[in-house]
Amino acid sequence: MTDANVRVTCGSDAVEIAWSCGSRSTLPYLWLRDNCDCSDCRIEQTSEKKFMLTEVPVDIAPADVEIVDDCLRLVWPDGHRTRYGGAPLRQGSFDRNFEWSAWPAGFEPTRYSYRAFLSDDSLAATAISEFLELGVVILNESPDVSGTLEHLAHRLGPIRELLFDRIHDVKVDPAGYNVAHTPLPLPPHNDFASYTWPPSVQALHMLVNETPGGETIIVDGWSVLSTLRDEYPQHFEALCTTPVPFREFDDDNETYAVAPMIRCDVDGRIVGLRFSNQLMQAIDPNHPGAGAFYRAYHELCRRLTDPDARSTFRLRGGEILIVAAHRVLHGREAFEASGRRHLQDAYFEFDNVLNHLIVLRHKGVV
Repeated sequence: MTDANVRVTCGSDAVEIAWSCGSRSTLPYLWLRDNCDCSDCRIEQTSEKKFMLTEVPVDIAPADVEIVDDCLRLVWPDGHRTRYGGAPLRQGSFDRNFEWSAWPAGFEPTRYSYRAFLSDDSLAATAISEFLELGVVILNESPDVSGTLEHLAHRLGPIRELLFDRIHDVKVDPAGYNVAHTPLPLPPHNDFASYTWPPSVQALHMLVNETPGGETIIVDGWSVLSTLRDEYPQHFEALCTTPVPFREFDDDNETYAVAPMIRCDVDGRIVGLRFSNQLMQAIDPNHPGAGAFYRAYHELCRRLTDPDARSTFRLRGGEILIVAAHRVLHGREAFEASGRRHLQDAYFEFDNVLNHLIVLRHKGVV
């Protein structure tokens, strides 16, 4: 039946709906025609669109519009019919972005069983949901065997191969190509800022850790950036707009990328932090924003290296630290080179992790 408490107004290029609950929707005609989900417009099996917007004129308007049984029904000039449920139109439920949370004081990542993570869909869904929210989890009781990270592809998607290594060994190596191969401290950073698209998930598997020192450091970069934006918006803007070069190389390979340190989406949400003191190269000193950038960069460095911003803990042999690498920075304290400390890391992609959770939800696990 038609809902008399809903008011529909057809304008020149959009329909405006005043819902009985008090909310309002303004829906462009082209949007309404383009997103029709009938079998003529979409492939039913895959929901992929068949309809091409150029099949209708740019000034299209419906011949008839009505609200019946909480559904918006439209008839177009060519007789095509389109139907939308009222609830998603009212709620605006077209955004699939996840919500992230800042870490509480004294935060340390939750530890989940490695074997259960691989074998138990329900536990995996819980762990991945926490990973999406907080950007980090730890798997424990994994085999202290080289190559164990290969098995994480079952949940995280395929390993993202980089030029230097598929699975990277991190241990003291006089011939190593970066500071990670020394016993020196590593300040918080994310890996391969020198790639146009740095890997978005990193897994660090501690095979053995039997030397004094070397505690793991992680920092919630997005939380630091959110506070920086609130307190120093001019610094945040400089870090969003100033191009910064990064470079990593060895005898056989070289990667080089130029990008701002902070990336936001079209709605202003923080979606990426690119921070590596080791790989950062000199910006053009003649750039008109160089001075403002360096004041902002100084403040960012101070905040990211502040002991109060970090979570510090010992990653034990058989534990795997998984971080959302565009958000969470990792590092370590110095350690005794004479002891045994061997870590392997590999990279994955955030989209694939999110996909796995969606698949588990479709299976009814979540």
